[in-house]
Amino acid sequence: QVQLVESGGRLVQPGGSLRLSCAASGLTFTGYAMGWFRQAPGKEREFVAGINWSGTSTYYRDSVKGRFNISRDNAKNTMSLQMNALKPEDTAVYYCAADPDYPLAPYDMDYWGKGTLVTVSA
Repeated sequence: QVQLVESGGRLVQPGGSLRLSCAASGLTFTGYAMGWFRQAPGKEREFVAGINWSGTSTYYRDSVKGRFNISRDNAKNTMSLQMNALKPEDTAVYYCAADPDYPLAPYDMDYWGKGTLVTVSA
C-alpha cells in the first residue's frame, strides 16, 4: 500500500521560514517524480513545485520562485520543501504527490498525501 505522509506544517509569522517533509512508502521511490501542491480555503488546489526522479530537475510556480526550494533524498524515500520569506498568501494545506511522469500532470497524479496545514499570520 502506497503512503505519502506530510509533516512540518504549523503557524509561522510573515517573513519566516518552514520546512515541509514528505515520507513515501510502498512504492519504488526512484520510479516517481514528486511534487508539492497546495489548497487555500475556498480555492482550488494548485501546483507549487516539482522534482524529477533523480532530483536533477526542478520547477516552481512563479509566485514561489526564489523563496521555495524542493529537494529529495532517494536513500531515505523523502522529499522536502524549504519555504522562506513566507507570506500570508502562502497559507494553505500543502500536499505531496507522486507520479511516474515529469513534468507533473497536476490533475493526473498517481498518489497523494493527506496534507499538512501551513498558516502564515502575525
